[in-house]
Amino acid sequence: MGIGVVFILCILLNHLLARLPIPSLVIFLGLGVLFGVDGLFQISFDDYTLSETICSICLVFIMFYGGFGTNIRQAKKILAPAILLSSIGVVLMAFLVGGFVYFVFGLPLYASLLMGAVLCSTDAASVFNVLRSKNLALKQNTDSLLEVESGSNDPFSYMLTLILSALCMQESVQIPWMLVQQLGFGVLVGVLTAKGVLFLLHQMDQLSSAERTILLFAASLLSYAFAYALGGNGYLSVYLCGIMMGNSYVPDKKDMVHFFDVLTENCQMIIFFLLGLLVTPSSLPSQFMYAFWISLFMILIARPLVCTLLLKPLGFSWNRIAVISMAGLRGVASIVFAIMAVTKGVNYPLNLFNIVFIIVLISLIIQGSLLPKFTEWMKMKDPQGNILKTFNDYQEEEEIRFIQIDLDENHAYVNKTISQIALPEQMLAVLVLKKEETIMPNGDTFLEKGDTLVLAAHAFEETQNYRMKEIYIDEHHKWCQKNIHQLPQNMPYLIVMIKRQKEIIVPNGDTMICENDKLVVLKHS
Repeated sequence: MGIGVVFILCILLNHLLARLPIPSLVIFLGLGVLFGVDGLFQISFDDYTLSETICSICLVFIMFYGGFGTNIRQAKKILAPAILLSSIGVVLMAFLVGGFVYFVFGLPLYASLLMGAVLCSTDAASVFNVLRSKNLALKQNTDSLLEVESGSNDPFSYMLTLILSALCMQESVQIPWMLVQQLGFGVLVGVLTAKGVLFLLHQMDQLSSAERTILLFAASLLSYAFAYALGGNGYLSVYLCGIMMGNSYVPDKKDMVHFFDVLTENCQMIIFFLLGLLVTPSSLPSQFMYAFWISLFMILIARPLVCTLLLKPLGFSWNRIAVISMAGLRGVASIVFAIMAVTKGVNYPLNLFNIVFIIVLISLIIQGSLLPKFTEWMKMKDPQGNILKTFNDYQEEEEIRFIQIDLDENHAYVNKTISQIALPEQMLAVLVLKKEETIMPNGDTFLEKGDTLVLAAHAFEETQNYRMKEIYIDEHHKWCQKNIHQLPQNMPYLIVMIKRQKEIIVPNGDTMICENDKLVVLKHS
């Protein structure tokens, strides 16, 4: 019951507070804190091992869908700088942050570098959340760059965390072999899993849409688990698997996208709520100054310096570098890696989890909140752009709708040829059903009383701001027996059509809404 209540609260708060400048993920963190040991409900939860397991599983789906949604065609121009940032950039960040902790706070060298390793990657869930929720389409494919960077840099942070955790515990570690193993098996398993599942999808035509979606779900789990079992990098494997499958032809991709949209959104809510529940707020003040100064160094010095060193030689403008620097959000991956270090038994001089938690919170609040305005100040926002262009989704699937028109004796098309009726340019007559035959029409096809004309047109493409929906009016509906001009002026709907039995009505202010009507409305969010 409690889990259901939490999900409902998360969804309600997400919509109620959507207009606030802070990212919605902060709301889920706050809700977890509210339920936690120092909150109103005082739920005591400190199981780091269980938290790591749940968060890691959720992160698998988030990274798979991040890869699945990466539009390689759109991202080709920025692939090289994005990979630079997600590999060399991660290593530079780790050493810069580690060096800062070592020289300023005097922690042991390996412990300092471990802090840098945990914090060195930007977070895919946080970046995607801010870009999508604020519709931040950026100039010069900068949004694609941020998408690819944040989706692909976690594997490198993960490898550094493994190496430095082992060094902190004075375990013998063969770093070259570990890197080869992590990268080699990670790439191999990701590629083989994607190719194997794609082969099954293309060979088994009899599979339903639901079965294909389950295959994709299984592929994400298999690519991670198999790579992990072989000592490879599971996060790299699952991300590559997602990229390969998302940029290949997959039947029913639209249904799969809807499924993974819901799944990853729930995963984000679960992770941030769980991490809020895990933290003990009363213990945070003692770690706050460490987190504050590390955050300040990362936001103002380390991230801008790394971006400048790697991107300026490639001809990037200062405005573009500034926006990329500001978009270096920390998030769930950093906290999961911190938990991983704790569960492995690293005896850290400070409370690693609490420090990383505060840094993530500061990053989400400051960088996540300022990023939309900052892109405008830097003149990098593309007002005509659509952030969804950077996501693969199912853009290649042009959805076609068919319209049936029954021609009675009073219809304007009767006794005319197809060429004589004024069809819009993007609408095509595809069939004429006559009493005795079915015709694929051309311009000379003659339409008679009793014919059925079938037209084809592109389906309305929903966006984040505009969606179509249908509202059924029964006798108890509050709009029943009212004229349209009597409805509230501030309602978020525009009634574009009324279906009344076999009649289609384009309404005006005097149109009466009757029982059993179906209203087609455009919802603006």
